[in-house]
Amino acid sequence: MKKSPQWQLQRSEVTPESVFQQRRNIIKALGLSAIGASVPMGVQAGLSDWFGKSAPATAPRQPLSFSQTLRYGITDPLTPEDKILTHNNFYEFGTAKTDPSENAQGLITDPWQLSIEGEVENPKVWSVANILDSFPLEERIYRLRCVEAWSMVVPWLGIPLARLIEQAKPNSKAKYVAFETLYDPEQMPGQRSRFTGGGINYPYVEGLRLDEAMNDLTLISLGLYGKTLAPQNGAPIRLVVPWKYGFKSIKSIVKIRLVEKMPPTTWTQLADHEYGFFANVNPAVSHPRWSQATERRIGSGGLLSAKRIPTEPFNGYGDQVASLYQGMDLRQWY
Repeated sequence: MKKSPQWQLQRSEVTPESVFQQRRNIIKALGLSAIGASVPMGVQAGLSDWFGKSAPATAPRQPLSFSQTLRYGITDPLTPEDKILTHNNFYEFGTAKTDPSENAQGLITDPWQLSIEGEVENPKVWSVANILDSFPLEERIYRLRCVEAWSMVVPWLGIPLARLIEQAKPNSKAKYVAFETLYDPEQMPGQRSRFTGGGINYPYVEGLRLDEAMNDLTLISLGLYGKTLAPQNGAPIRLVVPWKYGFKSIKSIVKIRLVEKMPPTTWTQLADHEYGFFANVNPAVSHPRWSQATERRIGSGGLLSAKRIPTEPFNGYGDQVASLYQGMDLRQWY
């Protein structure tokens, strides 16, 4: 019998899906539209949509089988599935929290290819079917902590990113891993201009150090709540890095490139004084415009029912990842 490590969560602790899906109407309800032009997009997203509305119809999601459930260290309830489906940051489909669930349903996810290239001996191109046929899926129950100071508990389905990278055989020059989201303005209205897409220069890009990417917690996700990913959650393939702020967990990935030097990342390019490359959850380091000491855990209700809880260093995964940053000043390397 396999013994679960102490940091695993229980399946019953995931935030219910229904809670994950609401938030946009609060700006109007609180009369904040007048100040919207002066508030950066990331803050607007954190303020808006807490009252929410009923979830729109979502694209069909197929059931997925998995080999085991790994429960990583908390006792909180799961975020309701409907909340996970409607409370999203995915600026390619709009900057309000409910925009992705409303605007992403036509995203074509089949066929889809994910390439792994760069400083590797064996470049690979994977389809979703290839991945599902080649690796057993695991259910990973992780905390998700947004830089906007809200959080969820999500039952992801996926495989460790390390399994894919190992197939590509990194060479001695590979020190970092760069990721890129699909660029398709026809399907992704937020990519048509920087005004509609939160000021971002698309495609969305992210990066990790190679040792971070190879850590067992780093997940390539193809599903949640026992089914394939919905488009608004990053279908068909996304990254999940649970000890970092959510913007590091890039969605709808089409390219992974191993590189020698630290790659550019979208939010660092947009505001490097606010969003660092590492983006480790750290309650002791405030965002320039708000504290990170606590977070609003999204549950089954709206704004008034969101539970305020203390934020843990590395989002509670310090036992697994703190050694990656030994000797680093995490106030400088934020």
